[in-house]
Amino acid sequence: MERATTGVATSRKVIAWIVQLIGAVGCLAVTVIHVMDQGGLPGSKTPEYVQIGYYILEIAGILAAMLLLLNWAKTGWFLSLGVAAGPIIGYVLSRGPGLPDYTDDIGNWTEPLGVISLVVEGVLFIIAMSCLLAIRRSDR
Repeated sequence: MERATTGVATSRKVIAWIVQLIGAVGCLAVTVIHVMDQGGLPGSKTPEYVQIGYYILEIAGILAAMLLLLNWAKTGWFLSLGVAAGPIIGYVLSRGPGLPDYTDDIGNWTEPLGVISLVVEGVLFIIAMSCLLAIRRSDR
């Protein structure tokens, strides 16, 4: 019986690591998409606060991926939520009402890179939230 329990625990660890790897790839994909959208590095997005937001997102995406790969799962998934949710909120605000001094994208809901970004961020958000809820249940 002990052998079966050990096998289940090992399988769960392997599955958790694979899911963390998928999350890390998602975080890096969000980072790459935003580097492409700003025209590479150092990039040029105006107004300046949007460019700074891109830099913060890109650093957070790399950091979240590193945390997930280094098995700091709880912190990595929490940061991944921000990496996913931040750009989704920015997309909706920039395409909807617009942002201060940033109205170029109002109504531009079908920009291909933006749609790809939304899909990646949505999947990442769902995975990160699911993993955080699973971690919370296992902590009880």
